[in-house]
Amino acid sequence: MKITILSLFPEMFEGFLNHSIIKRAIANNLVEIRVVNIRDYTKDKYHRVDTPPIGGGAGLVLKAQPLVDALVDVASAQSYRVLLSPRGTPFNQSKARQFTKLNELVIICGHYEGIDERVNNYVDELISGGDFILTGGELIAAMISDAVIRLLDGAIAVESTIEESFDENLLEYPQYTEPFDFQGHQVPDILYSGNHQAIAKWRKLQRFILTREFRPDLFAKCSLSKKDQHLLAEYDADKNPKWLVDAITKGHKFIKEKKDD
Repeated sequence: MKITILSLFPEMFEGFLNHSIIKRAIANNLVEIRVVNIRDYTKDKYHRVDTPPIGGGAGLVLKAQPLVDALVDVASAQSYRVLLSPRGTPFNQSKARQFTKLNELVIICGHYEGIDERVNNYVDELISGGDFILTGGELIAAMISDAVIRLLDGAIAVESTIEESFDENLLEYPQYTEPFDFQGHQVPDILYSGNHQAIAKWRKLQRFILTREFRPDLFAKCSLSKKDQHLLAEYDADKNPKWLVDAITKGHKFIKEKKDD
């Protein structure tokens, strides 16, 4: 996959491209990332890329000419062109997975007060990072790139991308590490039971519970099967469902060993 980012401040991506998963993905030829300076395409004799808005108003607006010329130069027939804009569709995990299927993704970072309206005619989609304002789109471009790259085959272990937060409009289940007791906060017994089927069932239940509590907007979009609905109703009726009690009871020897470590 190839990702091209058009920016007025390409130096902002130096750290992003040279650390952790992104650096390894580039080294392993899973992704090619190119950051292009929009300023290199200006035809203004003073090398300006911005100007006060026609009709008056605050701030400076990014001119169409350098941005469109940069876009035409870097994009190919296979490129999917994205302009970062508050008008756009909010970026989410589903969109990240869609982008992994692209051969080439071009991301345009805005800056200043805005971008000449006519640039919208040269892109395929508007994307928003959320309902907040930044000084430029560079951080959002890095965020989108990161979210997409980590989903590429070989970037990280496949199991790390299963049942992640926001998949199926659900948050991820809680994770724990040793020791069993940390300052009075203990690991749930079920995770030490050795019953993998019950653990998977508990984790699914936790995804429902956490999403309903912390992200009711996401939970409202969930499509729960009859089994899922029964699982949640069972929890609501009894904080310790029979299947959970049985799994913990049968695994009490394993649980005791872990607690005694």
